[in-house]
Amino acid sequence: MSTAAESNKMQMFEDLLSRRILLLDGAMGTMVQALKLDETAIRGKRFAKHDRDLGNFIDILCLTHPEKVTDIHRHYFHAGADIVETNSFGASLVGMEEFNLPPELADEINHAAAECARRAADEYTKRDPSRPRFVAGSIGPTTKQTAISTKVDDPAYRGITFDQLAESYYGQAKALVEGGVDLLMPETAIDTLNLKACLFAIHRLMDETATHIPVMVSTTFAQSGATFVSGQTVEAMWNSISHFPLLSVGMNCALGPTIMRPFLEELSNVSNCFVSAHPNAGLPNEMGQYDLDPAGMASQVRGFAENGWVNILGGCCGTTPEHISAIYDAVEGIKPRQKQQITPLTRLSGTQPLTLREDANFLMIGERTNVTGSRKFARLIREESFEEAVEVARDQVQGGASVIDINMDDALLDGAEAMTKYLRLIAGETDISAVPVMIDSSKWEVLEAGLKSVQGKAIVNSISLKDGEEEFLRRGKLIRRYGAAAVVMAFDEKGQATEIDDKVRICKRAFDILTEQLGFPAEDIIFDPNILTVATGIEEHDNYAINFIEATRQIKQLCPGAKVSGGVSNISFSFRGNNPVREAMHSAFLFHAIQAGLDMGIVNAGQLEVYEEIPKDLLERVEDVLFNRRPDATDRLLEFAETVKSTTKRTSGENLAWRDGSVEERLKHALIKGLDKYIEEDTEEARQKYDRCLHIIEGPLMDGMSTIGDLFGDGKMFLPQVVKSARVMKKSVGYLTPFMEQEKAESSAEAQSSRGKILLATVKGDVHDIGKNIVGVVLACNNYEIIDLGVMVSAEKILEAAAKESVSIIGLSGLITPSLDEMVHVAKEMQRLGMTTPLLIGGATTSEKHTAVKIAPQYDHAIVHVLDASRSVGVVEKLLSKEHQEGYISANRTKQQEIAENYEARQVKLRPYAEALENRFVCDWRASELPKPDFLGIRTLRDYPIDSLIPYIDWSPFFMAWELKGKFPKIFEDSYVGTVAKELHTHATEMLERLASENLLKAHATYGFWPAASVGDDILVYSDENRDDVAMKFCMLRQQWERRGQEQFRSLADYVAPADTDLKDYVGAFVVTAGHGVEELAQKFKDEKDDYNAILLQAIADRLAEAFAEKLHQQARNDWGFGREESFTNDELIDEKYRGIRPAPGYPACPDHTEKQKLFELIGAEERTGVSLTESFAMWPAASVSGFYFAHPQARYFAVDRITKDQVENYAVRKETSVEEVERWLAPNLGY
Repeated sequence: MSTAAESNKMQMFEDLLSRRILLLDGAMGTMVQALKLDETAIRGKRFAKHDRDLGNFIDILCLTHPEKVTDIHRHYFHAGADIVETNSFGASLVGMEEFNLPPELADEINHAAAECARRAADEYTKRDPSRPRFVAGSIGPTTKQTAISTKVDDPAYRGITFDQLAESYYGQAKALVEGGVDLLMPETAIDTLNLKACLFAIHRLMDETATHIPVMVSTTFAQSGATFVSGQTVEAMWNSISHFPLLSVGMNCALGPTIMRPFLEELSNVSNCFVSAHPNAGLPNEMGQYDLDPAGMASQVRGFAENGWVNILGGCCGTTPEHISAIYDAVEGIKPRQKQQITPLTRLSGTQPLTLREDANFLMIGERTNVTGSRKFARLIREESFEEAVEVARDQVQGGASVIDINMDDALLDGAEAMTKYLRLIAGETDISAVPVMIDSSKWEVLEAGLKSVQGKAIVNSISLKDGEEEFLRRGKLIRRYGAAAVVMAFDEKGQATEIDDKVRICKRAFDILTEQLGFPAEDIIFDPNILTVATGIEEHDNYAINFIEATRQIKQLCPGAKVSGGVSNISFSFRGNNPVREAMHSAFLFHAIQAGLDMGIVNAGQLEVYEEIPKDLLERVEDVLFNRRPDATDRLLEFAETVKSTTKRTSGENLAWRDGSVEERLKHALIKGLDKYIEEDTEEARQKYDRCLHIIEGPLMDGMSTIGDLFGDGKMFLPQVVKSARVMKKSVGYLTPFMEQEKAESSAEAQSSRGKILLATVKGDVHDIGKNIVGVVLACNNYEIIDLGVMVSAEKILEAAAKESVSIIGLSGLITPSLDEMVHVAKEMQRLGMTTPLLIGGATTSEKHTAVKIAPQYDHAIVHVLDASRSVGVVEKLLSKEHQEGYISANRTKQQEIAENYEARQVKLRPYAEALENRFVCDWRASELPKPDFLGIRTLRDYPIDSLIPYIDWSPFFMAWELKGKFPKIFEDSYVGTVAKELHTHATEMLERLASENLLKAHATYGFWPAASVGDDILVYSDENRDDVAMKFCMLRQQWERRGQEQFRSLADYVAPADTDLKDYVGAFVVTAGHGVEELAQKFKDEKDDYNAILLQAIADRLAEAFAEKLHQQARNDWGFGREESFTNDELIDEKYRGIRPAPGYPACPDHTEKQKLFELIGAEERTGVSLTESFAMWPAASVSGFYFAHPQARYFAVDRITKDQVENYAVRKETSVEEVERWLAPNLGY
């Protein structure tokens, strides 16, 4: 088609879309499903023997059943569609990979798809030439992602490159155009970088064919309002693709019209092209079907039209010709949206938009992610310590950088590879990826690699006329094609401009070339007129600051719309090492440059002084240099710089009398009081006094810790105080460590002695470690070397580390019941390997009885159950004491044998399962109130405010975690522990305030209600009120232990109306977490040698999760109706005075942890809350709670406890698993 014809077509679309709303077709897939073609029919004769299923590749129908495809197009045209999309959504080279079809087939399918649609369009245009019909070439997003990693363990991984995608899209677009489409339509774009590759390919096609092809883009957003995969907001997405001359931009798929509404409104407000929308027919129900009927959908999208938001309407998943017909009738006569002029401003984006408005403040660009400007960052990149390097970017963003400059120009690096990897890594960090990036390099290949790795609208830093006008044009054109803004250096074929006239001349020349020859928007041009170093002692450099400031003023006048930037730290390089002077120079220079028009700059926020706070004598000398006001300006500043000293302020109001004591007394006082303010100062003084660092540790530090151990043992110090003391000890030892390493290197001195090595680990599948951490701190305080392997540690790793480190004792911890079996496994492995190391067992679910009965028989050597941290030191001392070891182990073994014998001889009467079932809890169901919840389905609460959970905290378990016994708040009155409890509570509330105010933790929840019925001991959860489809079956267990006076044997299934009553009952489920962010913050505390706050944080997070569960249960009771009349105090809520229960899988009433997997699947917990399950069904993050909701007024908590083999066999049948598998998970409950 000729250029003139293409131009006419564009004008025709412009005219049509300005006059009336055009209609797209509906779902191709829905119509194909209605054909009920099986795999054989879809394949046809041609592909009958193909080695992959093709049932999900309906594009193949364009070859095997072209007439059926054309008929579908005819149905949509008949319904009122103006535009139909080709049946080519997946027919790209990349899209076809999963079906193992030959690459050459892509061209054929796309040609055929275009021809099928073209045939129908031409028929209907011929019938009514006054209403032409059009064909849009559908281009799907493929299954590959470029903006994010699809491998959890490799955040830099990408399944495909930008170039590979662009090549694939190019081939598809070319074939569709050759086949006769009127428009191209990249749709369902869920990854903006992927979409940019598609647009890049289409631009290439336009260049090669010298035609302008109308392009409609349609993106897909999640309910959060961010692109479905890559997480960009609406405006950020638009900024990323606004460089392309689009006919329209729009939204489709994922959402129904109701949820799409606010996002479409925003898109209409920020975009300057036509706008389209083709939503799904609502959200899919539990069966994956779409329930929004034609009339309902038409009514909702009519609102889009009436508000003036759209030019094109259609339907996506679940829509049919009937939907399109209804929409046609609904919007007939309503005027379309008129294209708007958007104020030309510099608009950038990461996952969030960034707009530089006329009244915007100076834009700070972070400079520390630059290998040429930061030694630390360069070292991290060279050593491939990319995780730490990512933290440098995070620090920049948290420090206020609105853009981060990234430079990988180092002779020892592959710059393009390093740039690509780093950009991919930060793309996965939500806080960093929110801001735009400045891709900084002197090498074009590095800049281009960066452009192919960012989904947002970035800034390229930089291009210049240095290599001539032709190369400048080529690079400028490509930057525009990639959708970026550009920094243009004041540098031409003659070199770098230093004088005002040269700076202005070069920038004006570059401005004219870019705007007039390339159509580059002025607002996307950022000039850097070269900030150069002053006070060098070279006279020619004295006016460099003045020249930049004046050039900036003139460039802003001669190049309207353009911005000016620069590297601010360059100005002060002469004073490297003198931060007070550099900070003053940066601030003073910026103060004047901003007044002249400087819009942004690459700045280290840590090296900026407030202009008004610069001492007057220093400011005078700095500005003398910057403005070259006197011949001796440099000399005067250099002389003054020598006198500038940093000052520190000592806090007033402290009782510092203890500071008058000897260094030994001060160290002891600091340890006992947990004061770390002066510990490094005092440790250094001790280092000067003692001949070896080791003698400080073994002398005054261990003397202090020994005193603490005695006080703790005597009950005169409590666990929170001990942990604080350990923090001080760690900081002191941490200060001494590098000196000790040097001493060892110089003299091969003996290593620091310890009383023994102890390995601690939370066993495989378990994520809980508060108790383990406390034990580690207490033992470390007593001079035991602790090797902490963390959580979810396999037996193999535990025993391998124990052998490698030659540990004295192994300690295992666990909270969930499956951990008990894992401990048994570890003991068996120790026996198999012939080990003799003592084994400690601890954790909330462990007990002296279980240890004696289940674990001790597996290992011939010492296994000791440790009740709590306060007892750990005594146990360890006896196990490692040559004097006491044998007697202690013998006595422990004798005691365990007695416990085991008593267990075997216990009088436990277990009713046969059939009898227990006959004597179940019963009620008069016909007389029972069975309230229906206000809604059925699932609701999700993201980023729930922490401060609203604080009133629901049950503090008593918090104090128990610290081994302070007593009920809150009466514990404060306890003469023994009250003072410590008050202090601990104060610290906890202070941390809570910080967590809430600084948004350090993320709390998420999801909950829902479903129709339900019981059948025996199973609870059937239905998809909807029809109660025909079972969404999930939960298998429950029944009590069998006949205790004195017990007449009924309960199961949770008893609290749900039986199916044979035909009564409509309901159950709920929930998952809450307050744990996102805990691990990172706790690690930060640990890195700072602050175990006290690390443990405090974990204990608080656990309480917040329980508080969230309590608050959400209150909401659930309100949703259920019966909770609306409640008026309980917080204490009454904690005491569960209300109606209903929320038991959890893995706990006494439902002891099988594997049912938790079903609950998570039913509610979509991982997707909605980010909570996942380990292989032992522990929740991660650990500060999470899940469970069921039961509303029966007589529902109460109970313990299933011991069960017989007949129930186990019945349970295995109901769960469709083996008896052995059930016995594995229910081992603690087996009564045989």
